[in-house]
Amino acid sequence: MKTFHQKVYLIRHGETEWTQLKKHTGLTDIPLTDEGREQAEWLKNKLGENKFKRVFCSPLERAKETCEIAGFSKQADIDEDLVEWNYGDYEGKTTAEIREIDPKWTIFSKGAPNGESVGDIATRTQRMISKIRAVQGDVAIFSSGHILRALGVHWLHLPVTEGKLLLLSTASVSVLGYERESPVIVSWNQTL
Repeated sequence: MKTFHQKVYLIRHGETEWTQLKKHTGLTDIPLTDEGREQAEWLKNKLGENKFKRVFCSPLERAKETCEIAGFSKQADIDEDLVEWNYGDYEGKTTAEIREIDPKWTIFSKGAPNGESVGDIATRTQRMISKIRAVQGDVAIFSSGHILRALGVHWLHLPVTEGKLLLLSTASVSVLGYERESPVIVSWNQTL
């Protein structure tokens, strides 16, 4: 019989130049800013002595650098399913710039032209949830904002589109878990 004691820590990477400028950063591989590295140091203190059974990390530099500074890179498995949403034609644009083209656009409702659709993200997050639930113990995940928001709502058996309801700041820690057998959010968007 499965026990429902597992906790899943979703850790968003620290600040980058593009997050500071509010640009959608999907596959563009950019490093943390000095502030982002300081934020990752806070994560190191926040996560402290947690003993994770598994650590998964996006292959993108911003997530890997955050994971390393936080002290978990030696045990981290790089997982392609944790790459940020592919913004396609909207890569590097702000929401305001995109809404000049499509006034009602959100990534959670329309996906990205020549990038990934909401369905693509649902498939990736479901694969990731299957990997997480196969672990007997707590899991840490280092990745980016939109994919982690999608993972959070999918954990709750909600459609990926509902990720629009969750704010996720840089260098934040959110915890998923269970109440009895029901998947729940234990805490969300803890920051400095």
